[in-house]
Amino acid sequence: MNDLLKRTQAIKLAIFDVDGVLTDGKLYFLVDGSEFKTFNTLDGQGIKMLINSGVRTAIISGRKTPVVERRAQNLGIQHLYQGREDKLDVLDELLAELGLSYEQVAYLGDDLPDLPVIRRVGLGMAVASANEFVREHAHGVTRARGGEGAAREFCELIMRGQGTLDAAQSAYL
Repeated sequence: MNDLLKRTQAIKLAIFDVDGVLTDGKLYFLVDGSEFKTFNTLDGQGIKMLINSGVRTAIISGRKTPVVERRAQNLGIQHLYQGREDKLDVLDELLAELGLSYEQVAYLGDDLPDLPVIRRVGLGMAVASANEFVREHAHGVTRARGGEGAAREFCELIMRGQGTLDAAQSAYL
């Protein structure tokens, strides 16, 4: 069994960054000052499957937007933290609340603010389109780019390592 699959076995909580991970990283602003983001439906299905397998989920984002709140609600993501630049502080708060350890957390990020969390958790991964320095310091890198199936790949890796992926997929046969 490879190192990434071994790391998945203890995972109880999966955390996602938003811009560049659940989206392609582009920020779209309309003339009225509002913004919109595009999300990948494959990622959404992967997150739902992961939740149904018993893994808790969270979003930690440095930006704050109602679009992310709506997406989190639609997917059933249990913990949402927006407008929080120090993601390691948020992680510590969340772990204290849930009674979990760093080793029980998987994190998917793409840029420097994600790096302290990526380096601390049991499974810290970067998307293929992540900053090079972040990719070098992550436990693994997805094949897919942010907003293009990277979150799905991350979710399926965790489920594969925990032995829940086959059953989740077979439910659709």
